[in-house]
Amino acid sequence: MSYFDVASTAPLHPVARQALNAALDEGWADPARLYRSGRQARMLLDAARETVAEVLGARPDEISFTASGTQAVQLGMLGAVAGRRRTGRHLVHSAVEHSSVLHTAERYAAEGGEVSAVAVDRHGLVAAEEFAAAVRPDTALAVLQSANHEVGTVQPVTEVAAAIGGVPLLVDAAQSVGRLPVPSGWSLLTASAHKWGGPAGVGVLAVRKGVRYVSPLPADERESGRAPGYVNVPAIVAAAASLRAVRAEAERENSRLHALVERIRTQVPRLVPEVEVVGDPVRRLPHLVTFSCLYVDGEVLLGELDKAGFAVSSGSSCTSSTLTPSHVLAAMGVLTEGNVRVSLPYGVAESDVDRFLAVLPEVVAGVRAPLGLDLAAPAAARETLVIDALGKRCPLPVIELAKRIGEVEPGGTVAVLSDDEAARLDVPAWCEMRGQEYLGERAAAEYGRDRGSAYLVRRVG
Repeated sequence: MSYFDVASTAPLHPVARQALNAALDEGWADPARLYRSGRQARMLLDAARETVAEVLGARPDEISFTASGTQAVQLGMLGAVAGRRRTGRHLVHSAVEHSSVLHTAERYAAEGGEVSAVAVDRHGLVAAEEFAAAVRPDTALAVLQSANHEVGTVQPVTEVAAAIGGVPLLVDAAQSVGRLPVPSGWSLLTASAHKWGGPAGVGVLAVRKGVRYVSPLPADERESGRAPGYVNVPAIVAAAASLRAVRAEAERENSRLHALVERIRTQVPRLVPEVEVVGDPVRRLPHLVTFSCLYVDGEVLLGELDKAGFAVSSGSSCTSSTLTPSHVLAAMGVLTEGNVRVSLPYGVAESDVDRFLAVLPEVVAGVRAPLGLDLAAPAAARETLVIDALGKRCPLPVIELAKRIGEVEPGGTVAVLSDDEAARLDVPAWCEMRGQEYLGERAAAEYGRDRGSAYLVRRVG
């Protein structure tokens, strides 16, 4: 079985397993007690807190551990609005937030608060100026995810934080922590260990010093009074150890995963008729891709892919659990049926991705067969193409550009990724010679790479 659903939960990282086993022996005691085993558990807990704080760019005393990422979101939102009740009773969030945010907002509204949801574009991206326009003098809290859990679009957190002034911003970073650097500008931040390969049952709530926060729950002396109850020290130790490990792995894995996801984004529209790849093609998580197939029930498609040896997820309409369309896809205005989300684990083999691409057309065709549809082959061209020429000396990046620019539609964009300084001159010169439009240079980091630049070209005619 090829497991392509780490956006739901990642397999337990080997480092987490090792740390958990050790902490079960060394950190089982109550860390609030002063005898030796209690002090030992407290040292392990403090070390774990310091590790998480370092990765998040926070102070250790700003970090609290909760029972889950969902609980972290709920406590963070309710505690922040309670702390700012004198400012007002208005809450702002994007239309594509995780259900934990939406459900908490619904409860807040039912109890007399006001809630505004900011629309997104067709890629699932919120505009900083539109988010800022939704903020009012009585806004107590703004909420924005770091990256979308269904389509992978990375949100402009830093830009939004700057645009909304002094309004506290809670960032749900469950999908990006451990994979991407933590964006600046947040006032509160939440995460979930099982998303990065830690044990389930460990969430993180970070609250910056100076942010007004009043716990919505009865008083408790543990975790700075934010998350009541006995802490699971072994699980927290394992979560922190795995977070450090996956952050180190991300430095070398993101580029490879980005290339594999780009292959899926490129090939699926070529191989499967009537399919739409959704999510931002540029501002996206390196390991996640989502597409929707017309005339297909998403749950049936997932079942058939499971039989073929692939575990994937779906946000499609009429899922067995909710019987309602995905609120994320609906807010984006894209196709909600036949939805497939592929999220690749660290270390995934390239051959597994190739096998998925080989199996997918047959599976989709088999699901559609009873409908008797005669679907035309998909068009070869597309709107955006990323050419990874990192590590290749010029003229190879320009040669790849010349060979592949025909793969995009007229008006479409090609991003040539290169770490050869000569490309900064050669790509614009090639555009001038060939009558193509050079759009400028951006950091390759925007495409999930850890080095180099992206040279953007728009195809003309």
